[in-house]
Amino acid sequence: MISAISTDLASSSAAASEAARSAAPALGPQDIVCISSIDWDFIWQGHQEIMSRLAEQGHRVLFIENTGVRAVQFRDLPRLTQRIRNWWRGTKGFRQERENLFVYSPVLLPFPYSRLARWINQAMLLRALRRWMHASGFRRPVIWTFLPTPLARDLIRELDPELTVYHCTDDFSSSSKQARRIKGVEERVFREADLVFVTSSKLRDRAQRFNRQVHLFPSGVNLRRFEEARERSDGLPEDLRRLPRPVIGYVGGVHQWLDQELLAAAAVRMPEASFVLVGPVQTELSRLARLPNVHLLGARAHADVPAYIKGFDVGIVPYRLSEYTSHVYPTKLNEYFAMGIPVVTTDLLEIRRFNEQHGELVGMARGPDAFVEVLRGALASAGDAALALRRIEAAGHYDWGVIVRRMSGVIAERLAWKRAVGRRWEEALRRLYRAARQRAVRTALVLAVTFGAVFWSPALWWVATPLTRASAPKPVDAIVVFAGGVGESGKAGGGYQERVKQAVDLYREGLAPQLVFSSGYTFVFQEAEVMKELAVGHGVPASAIILETDAANTLENVQFVRRILEARGLRSILLVSSPYHMRRALATWRKQAPEIEVVPSPVAQSQFYAHARGASLEQIRGIAHEYAGIVYYWWKGWL
Repeated sequence: MISAISTDLASSSAAASEAARSAAPALGPQDIVCISSIDWDFIWQGHQEIMSRLAEQGHRVLFIENTGVRAVQFRDLPRLTQRIRNWWRGTKGFRQERENLFVYSPVLLPFPYSRLARWINQAMLLRALRRWMHASGFRRPVIWTFLPTPLARDLIRELDPELTVYHCTDDFSSSSKQARRIKGVEERVFREADLVFVTSSKLRDRAQRFNRQVHLFPSGVNLRRFEEARERSDGLPEDLRRLPRPVIGYVGGVHQWLDQELLAAAAVRMPEASFVLVGPVQTELSRLARLPNVHLLGARAHADVPAYIKGFDVGIVPYRLSEYTSHVYPTKLNEYFAMGIPVVTTDLLEIRRFNEQHGELVGMARGPDAFVEVLRGALASAGDAALALRRIEAAGHYDWGVIVRRMSGVIAERLAWKRAVGRRWEEALRRLYRAARQRAVRTALVLAVTFGAVFWSPALWWVATPLTRASAPKPVDAIVVFAGGVGESGKAGGGYQERVKQAVDLYREGLAPQLVFSSGYTFVFQEAEVMKELAVGHGVPASAIILETDAANTLENVQFVRRILEARGLRSILLVSSPYHMRRALATWRKQAPEIEVVPSPVAQSQFYAHARGASLEQIRGIAHEYAGIVYYWWKGWL
C-alpha cells in the first residue's frame, strides 16, 4: 500500500520544492560557522541536516561540536572520551567530513558558568578558530548558533560575523537545574541576533519578546530517503522482523523526557503488542527492560531509521508533559508520517498545533487508559490507504529541502538589507551622533535633578525617617548602650561620646540602677573601657557599670548583652544608640531576645547626622548602610 502511493507523491513533492526554490531569493556562497548544541556523531538531527545541505549548496561550513550547557557529570564520560578521540583524529581538533563541511571537536574545561573556565575556554577556542579561519580563508562568516551560552556569545562578538542566526530548538533553561542559569544570557542572544529561527510556536512567542526578526521553522524530514525506503521491496531489519506484531515503535533518544510510567502501563495492558524503542539509551530504564514485550534495540545508523519505521504499525511520541516538552516539536513526527504510518502522542502543545493545521491526523491522549484506547484505534486504521496518503502529504510540508531553501532566503534578504545599510554609513553615523547627544543631555538632566534632590533638599531625610524609633523613657532594670566602633563616620571614636552622655543623663534621672556598655571594638584602648571611664568621670559609680567587650556587630551586641541580662535577672532596658540605627537594633532584639522589654532611647541630637536641608556624602553613605544592614539581617533571618 505504501509503495503504491509513492509515485503519486513524487510529483507533488517536486512541485513544492520548485515553488520554494523560485520564491526564495538566492543566497550567494557564504562561509558559515555553526556553534552546535550536539556533536556531529550524535543522533542525526536538524543541526547536521541543515549544515550538510548548506555545504551541498556550495557554502563552506565549520561545525563546532557542543561546548556545553551544564557542568559535566559521570554519565557524560563516554561522550568526553569520544570528544578526545575526535580531537586526536583531526588536526588539532579540526577534520573534514565531506566537501565544504568541516568539524571542530574542541577540548575545553567543562564548567560553562565559571568565569575563570569561560575566560580560558574563550582564549583557547578563539586562538584555534582564528588560526583555522586564516589557514582556510574564512572571512566575516555567518554565525549560526544553536547554543545561547556565555561562551557562544563571546565567540559571536569576537569573530565579527557579517550576520548572526540564533536557531532556538529547545527551552534550555527548563531542561535541567544547572541550565536555568542560561536564561539571562539567552535573552541577550535573542536581542543581539540578526535573525532568530525557532522550531515551535511557544519558542516563537518567547523569542518575539526580544527580537522582531523571528521565523518559525519546525524540524523537517528527508523525504527522498523515506520515499526510497517506501519503494524498496526488501525485508525489514532482522531484529524487527522476528518480533510479534503489531509493532508499536519509537525512534530517537531514549531520554529523561520519555514517560516510562505511561509506556510500562501501555505494555502491560497490550501484551499482544511489541513495544520497540530504537535509539541510544540516555537514562535509567530498568522498569521497561523487565517487561517481556518491550524491546530496547539501542542506537541504529541514521540511514537505517526509515527501514525501522517502515516496520512499525504505529509510531509513538510518549513524552512527559512538562515546561520543557511544551516547547518541543518532535522531529520523529514527520519521519513517521513520511512513511505513512499512524502516530499516537501525549498531549503536546505542538502536536495540537499540527492537528489544527493538518486535520487531526495525530492521535493524542492523556493517561494510560486513554493512550491504550487511542493506540488500538490507530492500529485499526493502519491499513487505510487514504489516511496513509494524507499523512505522507502532511510530511511533504516539512521536507528539509524546502525548509533549508526558505531559511537561505530569509538569510539572503537580511544580508542584503545589512549591506544596503552599510552603504548608507554617513546617514547612520549622523543618527548615532544625534542619539548620543540626546542621551548626554538626558543624562546631564537626570544627574542635576538627582544632585539637587540629594544634596540641596530634605529628600534623604524623608527617606531616612522610617529608620528612626524613639519612645518616652521610663524606669527599667538597666540602660544598654551599643557603641559605634568606627560608626557612621568611618572614624574611630566617632559617636560613642554622645551615646555615653545620653546614658549618663538617663541614669541621673533615676530611670535605671545599672549601665551596660557593649562594644568589642579596639583602637588604642578598648572602646567599652573608654566609655566606662567617661561615665565615671561624669559621676556614675564604677560598680553600676557592666562591660561587654566581645561584640563585633549589632547581632552580637544583642546576643552577648542578653546573656548578661539573663545572668542578673534583668528584664527591661532603655536602649541607647544612633537614631538611624534604632530600627535595626530593635528588630534584632525582638527576634533574638523577645523576652526582654526594650524602650528605644536614641541620641536626640546626633552630631554626625546634623543637617539643615540637604545631606553630605558621608550621611548618604550612613543611611544607605543602615538600609543595606536591614536587608542583610532579614535575608540571614536575624530580624
